[in-house]
Amino acid sequence: MMKRIELLEASKRKLLGESISSCSAMELHEIEDQLELSLSTIRERKMNLFREQIEKLKEKAQQLQEQQLHQQRREIDLREVPFEQQTDVETELFIGRPESAGRTRLLLRD
Repeated sequence: MMKRIELLEASKRKLLGESISSCSAMELHEIEDQLELSLSTIRERKMNLFREQIEKLKEKAQQLQEQQLHQQRREIDLREVPFEQQTDVETELFIGRPESAGRTRLLLRD
């Protein structure tokens, strides 16, 4: 087990560019091939992630356009409602202390 760990650590150092002064040309070529394969795998994964992100952003843009269109149609529909159909709401506005509100209403009715 210890021997395997040492071999893995040595391999890791070589891939990181450490301790390569003792490597032969053939070993350096193998390391280069391993690094190129790893690099192409990393680039492929990165491109896949970018494609996924682009698709998600396109979907979100489509949803936002649909929401905007819905909102615009709703605003147009509200503008087209005839004045008679609009709902009026009456509110009582009172300025002053609340306890005198009843007295004021009585005075206004007389």
